[in-house]
Amino acid sequence: MDLFEKCRQYTAARDAKAAGLYPYFIPLTDSEGTDVTVGDHRLIMIGSNNYLGLTTHPKVRQAAIEATRRYGTSCTGSRFLNGTLELHLELERRLAAFMGTEAALVFSTGYQTNLGTISALVGRGDFVITDKEDHASIVDGCRLAFGETRRFRHGDLAHLDRVLANLPEDVGKMVVVDGVFSMGGDVASLPDLVPVCQKYGARLMVDDAHSIGVLGGGRGTAAHFGVTDQVDLTMGTFSKSFASLGGFIAGAADVIHYIQHNARSLIFSASMPPSNAAAALAALDVMETEPERIARVNQIGERMRAGFRELGFNVGMSETPIIPIIIGDNTATFKAWRSLYEAGVYTNPVISPAVPPELALLRTSYMATHTDEQLDRVLETFANVGRALDLIA
Repeated sequence: MDLFEKCRQYTAARDAKAAGLYPYFIPLTDSEGTDVTVGDHRLIMIGSNNYLGLTTHPKVRQAAIEATRRYGTSCTGSRFLNGTLELHLELERRLAAFMGTEAALVFSTGYQTNLGTISALVGRGDFVITDKEDHASIVDGCRLAFGETRRFRHGDLAHLDRVLANLPEDVGKMVVVDGVFSMGGDVASLPDLVPVCQKYGARLMVDDAHSIGVLGGGRGTAAHFGVTDQVDLTMGTFSKSFASLGGFIAGAADVIHYIQHNARSLIFSASMPPSNAAAALAALDVMETEPERIARVNQIGERMRAGFRELGFNVGMSETPIIPIIIGDNTATFKAWRSLYEAGVYTNPVISPAVPPELALLRTSYMATHTDEQLDRVLETFANVGRALDLIA
């Protein structure tokens, strides 16, 4: 069979386009955070991970511009060789202090951070144990590792206990979970998770891509629960609250040193461009000096959850500014997306296989810079679309 035959047989995207229901790879003509433009069509953006609204913050923009003027557009080399700037080291020092850890290490993307960290640490004879709803980058990091992978049902710590109990005592073990789960907006129960890990001598890594800047005064899930000293590794990304691009891992200095010299996605990738590193540093400054942004985005999350529930929508177990609107059918989800899009509201449709068919949803997420007027319009539009499509009464 020709290797490319599968490509010719793949028609799902073309079929969706023909039906006018294709929602992906839409090019934005302009973006100002809470408002975006597609052609001449202006929409309220509630599909972004720009939780603190910092992509348009004057300090963040200016920092990126100044770094480009000084260093140029790229380091054109890996961190391991010629691609380390003092900017990277300053960012690592600042992040370690912010996160309350001994050290931190920055990667070119958050995806690469998980790939590099997990595959560097989990060697032959070791085990990595993941929540079934962990991010794809965690799944792929496990695939790259030479150790074995085990999974437990989402949030089911009794199941995790059984999985760990069935592993040999004298092997390395690491449990990896999302702090905030990117589709459901629910939070990992670290106070209950930590004792299970400690019971079996398993290390704990938390992916806080969607938690930093939102929970724990911006410091993430461990800080939110007061267990920072009991989480071994925390991963973060700069493409959400930090309004940039890149990622980092934070933890004990000797562990970070080991990852620095063994993570292939770090060693064999070009380092973060100067503009991205400078933007992340400026965003960190804003997080520390403007805590009202963190309070605001969480207040918006509470308001929108209550508003959607009052309208009759199912928002699952969301506890954060990530609020899924669970529709439970792929086609109905696409139709809802299209109607909202035409009415000027930008959401993200998520269907199987990304989620089970019965959990097909519109992923909505909010920024500290959304205005009350915009939020009112979003709820009004959802009400109109929901009733027109018989999603709500």
